[in-house]
Amino acid sequence: MEPTTVFILGSLMMLANGGVLGLMHQDLPESLRPAAVSWRIATLLHACGCLLFAAQQFIPIALVLPLANGLVMFGFTGYWYSLRQFYAQPSSLWLMLPACIGTAGVLWFATVMPDTGIRIMIVSAVWLLILPGTVKVLLSEQRHDQAISRKVMAAIFSFVCAFVLFRAGYFVWTEVHADFRVIDQQHWLNLVSPMVIAILPVIGTTTFLLMCSERIRRQWEKAAATDYLTGLANRRTLTEQGLLWFEQAKKTQRPLAVAVIDIDHFKTVNDRYGHDTGDLALQYVAAQLVAHCRSTELPARQGGEEFVVLLQNVSAEEMRAAAERLRQGIAEKAFIAADLVLPLTVSIGVALQDPADSCFSHLMQRADKALYQAKAAGRNQVIAG
Repeated sequence: MEPTTVFILGSLMMLANGGVLGLMHQDLPESLRPAAVSWRIATLLHACGCLLFAAQQFIPIALVLPLANGLVMFGFTGYWYSLRQFYAQPSSLWLMLPACIGTAGVLWFATVMPDTGIRIMIVSAVWLLILPGTVKVLLSEQRHDQAISRKVMAAIFSFVCAFVLFRAGYFVWTEVHADFRVIDQQHWLNLVSPMVIAILPVIGTTTFLLMCSERIRRQWEKAAATDYLTGLANRRTLTEQGLLWFEQAKKTQRPLAVAVIDIDHFKTVNDRYGHDTGDLALQYVAAQLVAHCRSTELPARQGGEEFVVLLQNVSAEEMRAAAERLRQGIAEKAFIAADLVLPLTVSIGVALQDPADSCFSHLMQRADKALYQAKAAGRNQVIAG
């Protein structure tokens, strides 16, 4: 297939992919829409640049080269900008600076001081500034985003970066003719370049759609697994994790413990200060639990003002010490909301798994009974059941 045909087909495919992304715009979450808009604009710029490359035999070279190269450079910059938005990383219009300088450089060495070799080096240098930036954005999210689509996107931009580096090195050691054009079929590299420039962005847009889909799926999974108010694991997640850890504890002989936590006199907070303040109090207690829980402990909201913490691999003494740590962590610092400063305390009932517990719910029931004993004994204390 000749380079011109590849550029045209690639451009049409890019525009089609961009159109699909546009049709999906209203179905995307608000947080993803800015990144999707930037990606569509970048794809449009890239496609227009490729079409100009395909038509350069009909347009004066002094006009078509700055326009085509500039559009492609700004297109890649748009992808970089979009990925930073996608991952909520700081973005700036300064990201456009390399493409601006590159376009000006191509214009100068296409009109004022025509030099094909320098033009190729300028374009390559700009791409080698932009492309590693996109790869860095993707790799920096490795800990937070394990999606295959992110890895594929990083591989795509890494491949383009490697190709540009190879292409620049090749032309450094090879004489470039003054009338060299990327649509010339005589040069073997011109059969590869259109495929990289025009086809890989098509794959990239498809991958971006997969990244959006994966993000939406994770958001739904998180919404289904967490409490909407506090961000803690919800009752469903608590039950699923409790059942799993209960069975694991039976096999490993390393007991599971449960701490059931209730905010003391919470009804008074709601009645006196209103439900909005009550919600803030719940969020405060949840934050304190997260801050004072260890990696082997799972805090969750059972419902209302009741919380549960699962504790793995603990002895009876360690269970009581952990519960005291949580109780003190909440009591030692007052809850503050606007001008309101309100000390909060919790009562905690704990239970350690033993052979008499036939299932996780039995363990929970023992901890729940211990909680009522703690409340009946005066609150703000830990009792083991």
